[in-house]
Amino acid sequence: MTQRHFTRRDVMRAMTAAALTAGVNPGQLWAAAQAVDLSKVTLRVGDQTSAIQGMLNAAGLLNNVPYKIEWSSYPAAVNLHEALKANATDIGGANDSPTVSAIAGGSKVKIVSAWNNGGLGTSLITRKDSGIETLSDLRGKTICPTTRGSVAHYLVVGLLKQAGIAQNEVKLAFLSPTDASAAFGAGSIDAWAIWGIFKARAIGSLGAKILNDGTKVNSGLFVNSATPQALTDPGKLAAIAHFSHLNDQGYEWGRQHRDNYLNWYSKFSKQDKDVVASLYDELVLYRRTPVDKTLVARIKQTHDTWVENGILKGNIDFNQYVYPELPLA
Repeated sequence: MTQRHFTRRDVMRAMTAAALTAGVNPGQLWAAAQAVDLSKVTLRVGDQTSAIQGMLNAAGLLNNVPYKIEWSSYPAAVNLHEALKANATDIGGANDSPTVSAIAGGSKVKIVSAWNNGGLGTSLITRKDSGIETLSDLRGKTICPTTRGSVAHYLVVGLLKQAGIAQNEVKLAFLSPTDASAAFGAGSIDAWAIWGIFKARAIGSLGAKILNDGTKVNSGLFVNSATPQALTDPGKLAAIAHFSHLNDQGYEWGRQHRDNYLNWYSKFSKQDKDVVASLYDELVLYRRTPVDKTLVARIKQTHDTWVENGILKGNIDFNQYVYPELPLA
């Protein structure tokens, strides 16, 4: 696949959108556009477990980026969103659940780009010797939803409701992904809702079984959120548009080069290729979706679920937390 670089026209379109959002006269921006030198722009990117950086590197998509990327790796979305809220990074990707939780917690980020894989990605897994075969078997068990407000927590809430199990009929143990992995391996938790590299390792190293793949509960959304400061910086906004396009290309590379993708993810996760092959679809099926009213409605649905379960309170106008002007390509 041929890599497409953003043209001067693309940069100016993105900058014009920035000006309108920031209340700047678009006419003033045309002059500023001529002065933009992306080689002098540094985009600070927050990345969970370095997965996006690894994929883009494996695809060869970071070789000719016209700006500098300063990467920061975080173990989970909650940590990434803390960095965004503190303006310690410019942009970062996470599922919709932790993004909604962060916004409810006072973060001023805006969703700039989004992808959907149909609900795959986060699963409820059990130990091979747990004796848990169906959702109804979860009664009386210890379940780790990973971190509070995460997409894994959202999955657990949804599955318990689906099975007619009250939350006081199970024990919920909130742990970071690393601590949850140790607890799962030691047998101190019976079921664990988890994603990505941590799920791959639990299946490959511990023989974990997938009890539910999350498709009828989770939205399947993965969204990039950016800080207000980055979105009013013309150079960073142009870089954000380009970086979102790199994500598109990375997923497309994975779909077009299955073997190369599996070779990379096998090394990345330190698991056998046949183990990661079983997770291939959920990893590469992400396709770009518009940041529009449909996305806002789905994010509101996630928030409403949290409110219904007493996790969050109040009403939020999520139209204020999306940035629909970013070019899709």
